[in-house]
Amino acid sequence: MNSCELVSAITALAILIANQTPDDGELVLLASSLNQLGDTLATIAAQRELQENQSAPLENSAPTE
Repeated sequence: MNSCELVSAITALAILIANQTPDDGELVLLASSLNQLGDTLATIAAQRELQENQSAPLENSAPTE
């Protein structure tokens, strides 16, 4: 899936959810919850990347002769 298809799919899903959630308060809560989910997933991914980078051997740290 390319980036335009991904954006289109997310937009279609948002419209579907909005149409099925007539109460604006519930929609705001759902949007906030999904934002928190995205932020938490991004935090987990960043932590994993940091751990991988710290555990990888340093290729350029050994002196060359």
